[in-house]
Amino acid sequence: MRRRSRWVVGAVAAVAVAAGGITVAVASSDGSSGTSSPTTESADAGFARDMATHHQQAVEMSYIVRDRTKDEEIRRLAYDIAQTQANQRGMLLGWLDLWELPKVPEKGPMEWMGMGDMPPGEDGALMPGMATNTELKKLGELNGRAAEVRYLQLMIKHHKGGVHMAEGCVDRCEVGAEVRLARGMVESQESEIKLMTDLLRARGAKP
Repeated sequence: MRRRSRWVVGAVAAVAVAAGGITVAVASSDGSSGTSSPTTESADAGFARDMATHHQQAVEMSYIVRDRTKDEEIRRLAYDIAQTQANQRGMLLGWLDLWELPKVPEKGPMEWMGMGDMPPGEDGALMPGMATNTELKKLGELNGRAAEVRYLQLMIKHHKGGVHMAEGCVDRCEVGAEVRLARGMVESQESEIKLMTDLLRARGAKP
């Protein structure tokens, strides 16, 4: 399992390195090559806004569990998830700045995926996979193995929601660099889901 964990960490690092090149690619195409910027109601802008919000909660959950456990494997995984998703969130918000578009959607979340008519999120769970405020509060009250198990369960659910959104961008977004980032998110988060499932199994728990 340690070998697999190191492989996933390496894959995540590779995605983060590639992300820098993606940012440059988007910036260099803005206006200079004749490519028009996305509109505020486009899938590109919608994905950037919604995934930035989605990522922020993953970062929050990861830092919560790092304070609640001494298990180095969980702490390392949480740190990698927090750093990768914080970097990607910065890119997504940076693209919205580049496109001169608002960071807060005028309509409900997931509108760009044709899911604008879904029931409004309750207790802070604005999009599929997101934890509720109550679940986050409970996570912050647990320690040791209990905190590890709950974090892994919440993050697997969170990643599945993120994969669904990223796949939506792959199908709908038009900015090539953003599509490549979304595709990388799918690959890395699916790998992490497998790793976290193994970590849960090692702790006698299920997703």
